[in-house]
Amino acid sequence: MSLSRTQQHALARLQHMACLDFTGPQLIEPVLHELHQLIGFDTGVYFHPDADGVLDAYIEPSPAREWMHRYFDPQMMVQELKLVRYSLHDFAAAVRQEHGVLAMEQILQVSRHEFIRSDFYNELARPSEWQDFLSLVLRTPQGRGLGSLKLCRKPGASRFVSEEIALLEQLAPWLARALQPGEMDAQGSVVQDSAMLVATAEGRLLWTSPQADRLMALAFGLRWYRRSELPPALRFLLERMRSVGEGNTDWGQAPELPQLDLHNASGWFSLRATQMAAAAGSGEDGCHNDRVVGIHITQRVARVAHLLPTLRALGLPQRQHELAYWLVRGVPEDQIAKRMGISANTATYHRRQIYTRLGVQSRKELQAYLQT
Repeated sequence: MSLSRTQQHALARLQHMACLDFTGPQLIEPVLHELHQLIGFDTGVYFHPDADGVLDAYIEPSPAREWMHRYFDPQMMVQELKLVRYSLHDFAAAVRQEHGVLAMEQILQVSRHEFIRSDFYNELARPSEWQDFLSLVLRTPQGRGLGSLKLCRKPGASRFVSEEIALLEQLAPWLARALQPGEMDAQGSVVQDSAMLVATAEGRLLWTSPQADRLMALAFGLRWYRRSELPPALRFLLERMRSVGEGNTDWGQAPELPQLDLHNASGWFSLRATQMAAAAGSGEDGCHNDRVVGIHITQRVARVAHLLPTLRALGLPQRQHELAYWLVRGVPEDQIAKRMGISANTATYHRRQIYTRLGVQSRKELQAYLQT
């Protein structure tokens, strides 16, 4: 398959990501961005086990992100089992049975025509705007499953062809290397976003916003979707705070909620609670008994996951792109030259080109320019 210049650059950037000093699911956004340049698809989805072994998913911004929460509906799971050879909810089964890139027909146990007429398709796949997909289970060199990548196309789009399947197959080792979980260091992260929602101390959701909804969905996975109740882990902490506050006549002086921290492919999330005024309304005894808590949620992402899109937007030549990455990461220039397989003089030349292009005069200024 002959590649255009844009595709060649995307391929080089994927190869570069496979050799970074940071790997893990948090690189899925830049990985999918480059895959878009190489293989035409509308939505990328990455299913993977979270830190507790529970199936989680990263979905690119799309209608699928708004509808995929239904995939975890028990009734939808029953419908799925009538159509496919094994449920994706059983990631171990996917690792056992999927080898190489599979087209949709190789996973279905019914015809494409039957699938499109099914309730599963009409209640989930159609509103998610996908009708065809390629599936690839990524593995470590030792054969351990890392995650399942799905590249989906909308209804009316052309079918995936053999050349695209072969290219994705070729990319599999690099994708697995880039997404293989590494050491999670929240200190090496930057704040990406924050928001607030309001709930009672009993765990009843009172108010949220689109921004808070989005962050909660990223933090707690697809099982969160404008729910009337908070996730169990957060309700447990609220219960702890409530039990402390019940013996305090001045609710406003009760201790704050202990911080809840969690991480996944979308970053690190910290949730803190601030006690607020009592909610309107009365309990059975005529007293205001729904105490209100403001929950602040903050999302942090790995500096690398933040840096790669910033570098990509500069449109630097590939050598300068790679060298700029290592300069920002603090690697000495002689070691950068060895990593890139170039001479020290060539590294110096490219560094000067980068500084001139970006209007900076030192590595410190470059770091400030790219990490703001």
